Amino acid sequence: MQPKAVVYDIGRVLIHWDPRGFYDRVIGPEARARLFAEVDLDGMNIRVDNGSPWRETVHATAEAHPGWADAIRLWHDRWIEMASPAIDRSVRLMRALRARGVPVFALTNFGRESFAHARTLYDFFNEFDGAVVSGEHGVMKPEARIYELVEEMSGLAGADLLFADDNADNIAAARARGWRAHLFEHPEGWAARLVEEGLLSEEEAA
Repeated sequence: MQPKAVVYDIGRVLIHWDPRGFYDRVIGPEARARLFAEVDLDGMNIRVDNGSPWRETVHATAEAHPGWADAIRLWHDRWIEMASPAIDRSVRLMRALRARGVPVFALTNFGRESFAHARTLYDFFNEFDGAVVSGEHGVMKPEARIYELVEEMSGLAGADLLFADDNADNIAAARARGWRAHLFEHPEGWAARLVEEGLLSEEEAA
């Protein structure tokens, strides 16, 4: 049987997410390497994704590291440059599924405010049939509870759900619940999986 709905991760599946590349362009690779070695920016971002207020968390980190303060504040002020551009073919595939009448949901580790900001910039963020955003619930992938929230929202579980994510741990957690899952590496592989599952024709997935 075909899956009854598709669940999308967002970062590195529907949009690019490359903070290191952003800082390489803005302050240079050597300074970027020192910044990330001296400041736990990934940990800061996890706190935001887990529900901490975006601007306040970034600015508190900047104040704690005055030598890097200007660079750290860019995580808020120029964040969209880290989270762009959209992965066009992935967006086309999402819209092709919806045109076929396949429900499409989002399951994403994303800050509450940054997700709301992204919705004003990327129109397809408003096209999901529902979204579970970690920052809104205070729970993140790969914790089991966030997958339960998708099941409760969609009314579906197990093999009725097909999940695409770029993180192997998140995929393993989905498979542990019986979901079908695809480790996203590029849109071409995802398109082939959607055809294999019978959700799109080759023409629709082109």
